[in-house]
Amino acid sequence: MTISVFDHPILSGLLGDEELAHLFSARAELDAMLKFEAALAEAEADEGVIPRPAAEAITATLARFSPDVAGLKAGVAQDGVVVPALVRELRAALPEDVRAHLHFGATSQDVIDTGFALRARDAMAILARRLAGLIDALAALETRDGQTKVMAHTRMQAAIPVSASRKIRSWREPLIRDVRRLETVQGDIAVLHFGGAAGTLDKLGHKGEAVAGRLAARLGLAQPDHARHSERDGIAAFASVLSLISGSLGKMGQDIVLAAQSEIGEIELAAGGGSSAMPHKKNPVAAEALVTLARFNATLVGGVHQALVHENERSGAAWTLEWMLLPQMVVATGAALLKASELVDGLAFKARSV
Repeated sequence: MTISVFDHPILSGLLGDEELAHLFSARAELDAMLKFEAALAEAEADEGVIPRPAAEAITATLARFSPDVAGLKAGVAQDGVVVPALVRELRAALPEDVRAHLHFGATSQDVIDTGFALRARDAMAILARRLAGLIDALAALETRDGQTKVMAHTRMQAAIPVSASRKIRSWREPLIRDVRRLETVQGDIAVLHFGGAAGTLDKLGHKGEAVAGRLAARLGLAQPDHARHSERDGIAAFASVLSLISGSLGKMGQDIVLAAQSEIGEIELAAGGGSSAMPHKKNPVAAEALVTLARFNATLVGGVHQALVHENERSGAAWTLEWMLLPQMVVATGAALLKASELVDGLAFKARSV
């Protein structure tokens, strides 16, 4: 075992998701923060808060900036967030008369939370695309195998014969509802976080709302009527939807594991895992992974709900907890969708006497 299975060079073969993991890499995080700083400079120049030549110098410097990662690591150890060290490095790369215009009116949380919003928005688009594909694949499976007779089980005991469509619909319908949930929560996630020191944009004075509007438009994010620094219900709602999606897939995986048992044989898998000791086996590895990932996210979602408790106007402790949990939940959900699609593509219900 290692610290994380999701980016492990070996274990990620079972539980990883390279496409989504890329969005939560250190490089992607820095790129999103630099995007915020560039857009902020442009928005402030648009409103006459900083000179236009200063904004141009800032965006040009950000475009070619290469961070001192060791310096950022030392900075976050001291400050608890990376932004102070990042801003120092950026200012050192700027002409002296421009330095004060960088990051003007913003605070560390604006940069980090907006950077997360940009990456989470992209992640939700990927998840939505995969959900749609899986829903279509399950519909195709029902069309092909839906009339196959299988045994229903209640409380792990044989009940009455039903068509396979009864089971397939119990997998597909929650995913359709999950699509709607994901669409709803996007309105809580794809928002600008911009409030300055204590959420009041005090340094920008009467220009604050106008700058925020221009910044939100440049980044393609919604503009709330005030900064949500300590209002984390949207973050918790996102985590809840992630757990619901992986939980829906876990239920499907559990059903498949049971139906594919040698003694039951109602589902045949095109591919399965081998055994080092029993070469005749075809282990339902992908289906088991769905169960594992569902239970993993169900464990972590409680931690994100703990992070709802942000004291006063900003919390260091609750905020850091989000950083530890949310990326793993996103990647776990994405990995589950990949596994589920592979599983459905190679799955067939088998007719048997019931």
